[in-house]
This record gives sequence, structure tokens and C-alpha cells, in this order.
Amino acid sequence: MNPANLFSSIPDQLPDELVDLLEDKGQVRIERIVSRGHASPPGFWYDQQQDEFVLLLQGEAELELLDPEEHLRLQAGDYLLIPARRKHRVTWTSSEVDCIWLAVFYHEQE
Repeated sequence: MNPANLFSSIPDQLPDELVDLLEDKGQVRIERIVSRGHASPPGFWYDQQQDEFVLLLQGEAELELLDPEEHLRLQAGDYLLIPARRKHRVTWTSSEVDCIWLAVFYHEQE
């Protein structure tokens, strides 16, 4: 087994946000997301059926969440849990330094 590296294999040109599926076991999905000045389109909100644990490994970003409304500025090392069905969007990501996210999506056990 060869280890993988979250900071490697990032293209020089990144016209769209890069989402790499690292693992999907049905109840748990893990993604690496790379943003370079990307943001959610105007009026677009994520509204997911799974909880999301997100960790910003590199770069800076701003998130907007609803119910209650919050605006969060994230720096490398910051993480948060976004509960299922809580609408959120990315309003800004740094462009000089790639934003590298680790996102873990999961369902709460019943």
C-alpha cells in the first residue's frame, strides 16, 4: 500500500474547484477539495442530507450559514461541523494560496 498526500497532484490550472473522492463507504464519504479563488455561485446554497465535518488544511476562506445566519472566516487548521440540512455556502477563498479542505460526510447513527 502506498500512502497518498493531500497536498500533491493539484493542477497548475484550476478553472473549477477540484473535488477528489478519497473514500466512500456508504455511511461515510471523504473528499479532498481544492479551491483557488472559487466561491459558491450567487444564490446557491448547499443543503445536504449528511452531517459534514470540514477542516481547512491550507489557505483562507469565508463561509455563510443560515438558521441562524453566521459568517465565518476560516484559516488553516480551522474546522467545524455543519449539521445535515443546515444551508451553507462558500463566499470567498484565497487565490494566492490554494485552499485545501478535507470534508467528511456522514449520517448520525440512530
